[in-house]
Amino acid sequence: MKISNLKLKSILVDPGHISEKDFNQAMNLSNEKNISIEDILLDRGLINDGQLGHIIAEFIGVPYVNLRKEKIDDMVLNLIPEIIAKSKKIIIFYEDENEIKVGMMDPQDLEIIHILEKKFNRQIIPYYITKNDFLENLSRYNVGIDEEASSVLAKLQDNNLDMDEKNKANVRMVELLLEHGHYSKASDIHIEPYKKIVIVRFRIDGVLHDVLEIPKNLLSLIISRIKILSKMRIDEHFAAQDGKFQFKVKNDQIDVRVSIVPITEGENVVMRLLSTKSRKMDLDSLGLDSADLDKIKKAIKSPHGMILVTGPTGSGKTTTIYEFLKILNTKEIHIATIEDPVEYDIEGISQIQVNKKTNLTFANGLRAIVRQDPDIIMIGEIRDHETADIAVNSGLTGHLVLSTLHANDAATTLPRLLDMGIEPYLIASTVRVVIAQRLLRKICEKCRTSYELPENEMIIVRNNKKLKEIFNIKEGEDKKITLYKGSGCKVCAHTGYSGRIGIFEVLENRENIKELIIKRASSSEISKMARANGMTTMFEDGIQKVIQGITTLEEVLRVAEIV
Repeated sequence: MKISNLKLKSILVDPGHISEKDFNQAMNLSNEKNISIEDILLDRGLINDGQLGHIIAEFIGVPYVNLRKEKIDDMVLNLIPEIIAKSKKIIIFYEDENEIKVGMMDPQDLEIIHILEKKFNRQIIPYYITKNDFLENLSRYNVGIDEEASSVLAKLQDNNLDMDEKNKANVRMVELLLEHGHYSKASDIHIEPYKKIVIVRFRIDGVLHDVLEIPKNLLSLIISRIKILSKMRIDEHFAAQDGKFQFKVKNDQIDVRVSIVPITEGENVVMRLLSTKSRKMDLDSLGLDSADLDKIKKAIKSPHGMILVTGPTGSGKTTTIYEFLKILNTKEIHIATIEDPVEYDIEGISQIQVNKKTNLTFANGLRAIVRQDPDIIMIGEIRDHETADIAVNSGLTGHLVLSTLHANDAATTLPRLLDMGIEPYLIASTVRVVIAQRLLRKICEKCRTSYELPENEMIIVRNNKKLKEIFNIKEGEDKKITLYKGSGCKVCAHTGYSGRIGIFEVLENRENIKELIIKRASSSEISKMARANGMTTMFEDGIQKVIQGITTLEEVLRVAEIV
């Protein structure tokens, strides 16, 4: 809701709340600096927040509420997720069995009122709230970690506490970050130093969220504790260090992989959380459709050759490779891996950790593995010519080789090996399948609801030839599309999403693809042939999951390139 300056002038100047001169000066400043006129009036003390709220509420014909005078229960506040509260500028401040009272910066937003009525099956009573009131209450969403963290941080800054008490507080601070990261289902915890503060962020379902601010002077204390746990050098501040440790939350064992890198403002920490519960997946639950699954099952049963999984960092490549290893891991077969780092310990498999200090590189480790009489070799990542050359030759001489590679899509992977100096005939002879993948957030099953695609998203569909084809929209047709999204609930922490699923493209190395490789064809030529062979692109796979109600169109457009 936007009240025009002319309307605002009539309700503030005409009754005498503000002089015409003051209002005109504020309006000129508003136009000059592109700041809302309400903010200028408040900043100059020409009117107070409550008074302005009352006047605007009366003008639009709804009651006004000053949320600072309301005692809002956290359970009530969290009836809607923070992301919806933020985008729609609303705060729920009261509920009973018959009604829900909602503070809104735009009480005339009938769409969100109808959504809430349908969601809660109760009468929704809208109240006008000011911008300052809204922002103040929005900041309460992360109270879970903030409340305990503020108490611990206060102890760390208390100069009257002895060293033993400060150490205990520091230990608790790191535990707090790990516990809340685990409870939030975060895959990574980022501790990022800036000029004056340190920001803690959690990556949840692939998206980073700010969760906590820490005073800059406490950074070294917290990092020292993490270094001790990770068995790193605490006196080294100018070199990158990697380490790992374990901690327990209730009955779950968490492996934590730590990376610390020096930056201009201090040391940047990223802790990856690997839960034993999150590992309990199978190949069928990764998100592969039946046709792609059959191609992969056929490839991993091959006695020799190469299977490559590609994608950027955080796309789930390692998880996919480990699922292959779980299927292949039997007593009759010797499996050996070379990894950096070893992410999951698997009983019955010989796993080697890369160690640059002892010159145990991927290439050197791979040479050693070949002499260990393995049936299957897993290489954490092919990064250079030497590793690629040994891997390809191993696949040619009777070993099944599994590895990951950084590439944008399946077709780009094959020219990438050519760029690494591998002969075309070797690539054509050894590669069985290439799997490219990304991860998408899944719609929460507990609060999944259907909706009609709004006009702004319909424009995207109508302007894209591939989307028009998938949704069967004819030229000039005014077709409505019904899709799915999560409305938000306690299960998904009111985000509408819970868990992640992969989207894939699986390129089989058929004879016509081999001919293109030998001719050193471009990735676009290989992609065109693979699609003619029946390959589904990641984008197409994602759209199918949208239609099935597994994820949202917004997620697919965020992650996958439209092809």
